Amino acid sequence: MGLISYFKEQYDVVYERDPAIHSFWEVFLYPGVRAITYYRLAHKLYKAGHFFLARYISEKCLKRTGIDIHPGATIGKRLFIDHGTGLVIGETTIIGDNVTLFQGVTLGGTGKEHGKRHPTIGNNVMVCAGAQVLGSLTVGDNVKIGAGSVVIDEVPSNSTVVGVPGRVVRLNNVRVNWQEMDTNHLPDPMLEDIRELQAKYDSLYGQVKRLTDQKGDNIRADLQHDVKEEGDI
Repeated sequence: MGLISYFKEQYDVVYERDPAIHSFWEVFLYPGVRAITYYRLAHKLYKAGHFFLARYISEKCLKRTGIDIHPGATIGKRLFIDHGTGLVIGETTIIGDNVTLFQGVTLGGTGKEHGKRHPTIGNNVMVCAGAQVLGSLTVGDNVKIGAGSVVIDEVPSNSTVVGVPGRVVRLNNVRVNWQEMDTNHLPDPMLEDIRELQAKYDSLYGQVKRLTDQKGDNIRADLQHDVKEEGDI
């Protein structure tokens, strides 16, 4: 792919997923686009065994964009990095096509193990700001991961994951629609748990109150009966 075609594709990706862009030339100012461009060059050098040069380029990228992509990572087509500051992609990470990553995302490992130690991300995945996907796990296709989530287990395709630790709160969604992607109205499992506990509390409170009222009525009836018997005597 020539440079013109490459940047035309990058513009199409940004235009599709970011309403803030208004002209073709703005694409050159996007740190995510620059980081991906640095990565493509560094990855070729890495695959050719030029590890020092590859890491040198990735470190230059980090200093200039705030985005840390290891040159050994495998990244598919049409990746979009929105803002991107603080984003980290580890060495053995595999990313599919049409993926969107927001600032502060970490696709990292869980320790100093060797081999495949970073996640595999499927196609059409959106990972929202501050989310952490850790370890050699697989995130399926058409997945949304909510902001601030910590994912440490496998994620099935067509699902939404939120929370710490991340858990699936919606399954068999339709494919991610970039024109309608909404990172502000994902389900809140903690709020749902609190509401469930509140409902159980209200139910138990009602039962206890009924039993207490019934017992009070019985006590009053017994007292009235005792008073009546004493009066009769």
